[in-house]
Amino acid sequence: MEGPSEIGLIGENFDAGLMGRMRDDEYESRSGSDNFEGASGDDQDGGDDQPQRKKRYHRHTPHQIQELEAFFKECPHPDEKQRLDLSKRLGLENKQVKFWFQNRRTQMKTQLERHENIMLRQENDKLRAENSLIKEAMSNPVCNNCGGPAIPGQISFEEHQIRIENARLKDELNRICVLANKFLGKPISSLTSPMALTTSNSGLELGIGRNGIGGSSTLGTPLPMGLDLGDGVLGTQPAMPGVRSALGLMGNEVQLERSMLIDLALAAMEELLKMTQAESPLWIKSLDGEKEIFNHEEYARLFSPCIGPKPAGYVTEATRETGIVIINSLALVETLMDANRWAEMFPSMIARAINLDVISNGMGGTRNGALQVMHAEVQLLSPLVPVRQVRFIRFCKQHAEGVWAVVDVSIEIGHDAANAQPSISCRRLPSGCIVQDMPNGYSKVTWLEHWEYDENVVHQLYRPLLSSGVGFGAHRWIATLQRQCECLAILMSSSISSDSHTALSQAGRRSMLKLAQRMTSNFCSGVCASSARKWDSLHIGTLGDDMKVMTRKNVDDPGEPPGIVLSAATSVWMPVSRQRLFDFLRDERLRSEWDILSNGGPMQEMVHIAKGQGHGNCVSLLRANAVNANDSSMLILQETWMDASCSVVVYAPVDVQSLNVVMSGGDSAYVALLPSGFAILPDGHCNDNGCNGSLQKGRGSDDGSGGSLLTVGFQILVNSLPTAKLTVESVDTVNNLISCTIQKIKAALRVA
Repeated sequence: MEGPSEIGLIGENFDAGLMGRMRDDEYESRSGSDNFEGASGDDQDGGDDQPQRKKRYHRHTPHQIQELEAFFKECPHPDEKQRLDLSKRLGLENKQVKFWFQNRRTQMKTQLERHENIMLRQENDKLRAENSLIKEAMSNPVCNNCGGPAIPGQISFEEHQIRIENARLKDELNRICVLANKFLGKPISSLTSPMALTTSNSGLELGIGRNGIGGSSTLGTPLPMGLDLGDGVLGTQPAMPGVRSALGLMGNEVQLERSMLIDLALAAMEELLKMTQAESPLWIKSLDGEKEIFNHEEYARLFSPCIGPKPAGYVTEATRETGIVIINSLALVETLMDANRWAEMFPSMIARAINLDVISNGMGGTRNGALQVMHAEVQLLSPLVPVRQVRFIRFCKQHAEGVWAVVDVSIEIGHDAANAQPSISCRRLPSGCIVQDMPNGYSKVTWLEHWEYDENVVHQLYRPLLSSGVGFGAHRWIATLQRQCECLAILMSSSISSDSHTALSQAGRRSMLKLAQRMTSNFCSGVCASSARKWDSLHIGTLGDDMKVMTRKNVDDPGEPPGIVLSAATSVWMPVSRQRLFDFLRDERLRSEWDILSNGGPMQEMVHIAKGQGHGNCVSLLRANAVNANDSSMLILQETWMDASCSVVVYAPVDVQSLNVVMSGGDSAYVALLPSGFAILPDGHCNDNGCNGSLQKGRGSDDGSGGSLLTVGFQILVNSLPTAKLTVESVDTVNNLISCTIQKIKAALRVA
């Protein structure tokens, strides 16, 4: 082994002469290259009943040692298949590879134990010296104030506290050393020499970092993370009740796991900074200069995988985008670090988000140095694309005045994390954003998305969209953030003008928007089958693979009618542009051409609440058959929006009595809704919508060329009794409803 980095023993107080002493004592490694050729462990022991035979040594070539060492860093315990692949590739026998790994692990364990013994001896010498000083001070106490003899009781109490602290530190060091063997092969930063703590509340400086990470930040000077080493955030107790069982951590292993998470956060932050640099060689400009293509070869050269090698069969998508957003950096950082506010800022993208653990809340009353463990479900509005469930750490750091960085990276916490979540088919590599304050309360946001996912779980219709980076790419996050912040700015404006036929108070406006928000959220959960609402999937042979049908029994949810609710959704390709399809579906004058709720005639817009500069970004209240409107007791609540990545039209029938309560500012949580609607996405091919994760500048730019992907979703009440059973006829009814709606849309647009 060439240096201490080979065994992960890196820190400020690492003894540089350790390896020299190891060589002097004949502990220098041969990298496991001197193995007995073809000899097993029993053969090497050479029992008395076996004939004496000459043993042949085989010294591996430098290339073989280099390949074995590289594989050992990733997987110290290869299985039979991995050993067989290595033996074929390196021209070795399977037993030679097996013995090499056995010797290498033994060698690492020996060196690790020797280093632990050295640290313990140093700690013992330190304690002996402190004990001598304590005895000397106790034998001749002197008062610091007057210089005369001190009261023995005062000195003994202080020295007693010091001894207790020393004993605690020594016990913690021994405990971590024991735990090291369980995590052999992982980066164990806690095994560095003991840190010198100037005060009882000293913190770990993540700005300096380990392995040289963080010290060369391009955006500013390194800043301390402010992790409390006492009874604060780095204590062994979790930040939330029940978190320990959810994370798979037990007892003293919490401290070691969190130290590893800190190292991972530092590496992810450094990678984010390099990948978001303006002139980074990691991105190649297209011929037209409008798109960026990720340079996989350069990435492999600059970075080693911080969360392990890419699983077999996974594909990579990486995109970045920069935009100006109507929000300041502090407000955006606070939103990203709060799971609920983050999900509300990206409602169509984040189906569910929770904080699992808080390792640090930040320092100085800010989010600088905040580090937490989160779980999220990221969705694309189609039943043909599975929800991406990801567990990750989120690390926030301030690099300069008005400049912040927030980075995410996937983790597997606990020894059985992989087995406990077999449905996970994606990994979030270091991703996040750089936020820089601009004049007038704006921010410049550079967003990076880097995923690895199993393409086999995605329907063929949506693979071009995902492989181009448009589906889950950075531009979609930026577009959604811009739209949401614009909506908030309009709603908070005091000079807002009402475009509705019915005057609404500010309280009534908020209630209407809250009701529309819940309607759209329920629509997304029914389309994407996220865990935001409990749905049971139905598998019926008469339905195609592109049709998703689910059901749930509602008993006590006041926001949904009681009984059996059926949700059905499908996605189809349409040979029309996204803009044309969106304008057709949101136009209340053309609604009778596809909506059975229109009673065969045009609808009238009674209330219009703008949520953006474009006319299509709004919440509306529609009524059918305006001539006989006084006889109707049913209205339609509708929300529509469009940005550079997606378009949505969601609606639900609502009775007039409930709406009167909401429009007067009453609680909207008791209004029962069964939403239906449409989601429109680009088809992922290179057209006016762009490819490789980039779109043309401008909101929802679409010149009429290219196709689009249309998702249709319906939720209906099939039986008002929760105890009733679902029938095949009900499933056929909603299936025919979706098919008929799609055919009517195609006929109205005159497409096949």
